[in-house]
Amino acid sequence: MIDSKQASAALSDIDDVVKRVRQSRIYEIASLIIVMWGALLVVTYIVNYMWPRQGYTIWTISNLLGLAITTAVGFFFNIRSGARNFPIRSLITFVLIGAFGAYCSIWLGHFGPRQMTVFWALYGMLFYAIAGLWFGHAFIVIAISTTALTLIGYYYAGSAFLLWMAVAHGGGLIVGGLWMRRI
Repeated sequence: MIDSKQASAALSDIDDVVKRVRQSRIYEIASLIIVMWGALLVVTYIVNYMWPRQGYTIWTISNLLGLAITTAVGFFFNIRSGARNFPIRSLITFVLIGAFGAYCSIWLGHFGPRQMTVFWALYGMLFYAIAGLWFGHAFIVIAISTTALTLIGYYYAGSAFLLWMAVAHGGGLIVGGLWMRRI
């Protein structure tokens, strides 16, 4: 027989293990998606640098591709975990975030290309920071680091801003996603 103090300690230990496994699972899926988005952003920033007049088309294609891959990864992980449903809530969340961002940046913001780039990078990092409040500190570290690098580039990168963003934003997500796997 164990007394109530030992039972309470055992339940607390079990709860800690469950929390760590849950966070590990979240980090496993999120790191894959974050690295994918980072690689996609590196390519997109470089292509946008090479063909600046095609920026809206390049970014639209890139974001739709990223959304499709993210949704497919979510669907794959759902199937792998035994939940056979389509991640519709995740898809709707991304669509709502994108629609609100588009509304704010296009109709309210009247941003130039450089400001638009910064808006979307910072807007995206806002959601990483929010995710960090719910799912783990790694998201917050990625958000703060990428935000700081984005603002440094905005003020100091000059004409190489899109190349800076390829490294700072895209590369930052790749490094952050790989770091998440090690936590």
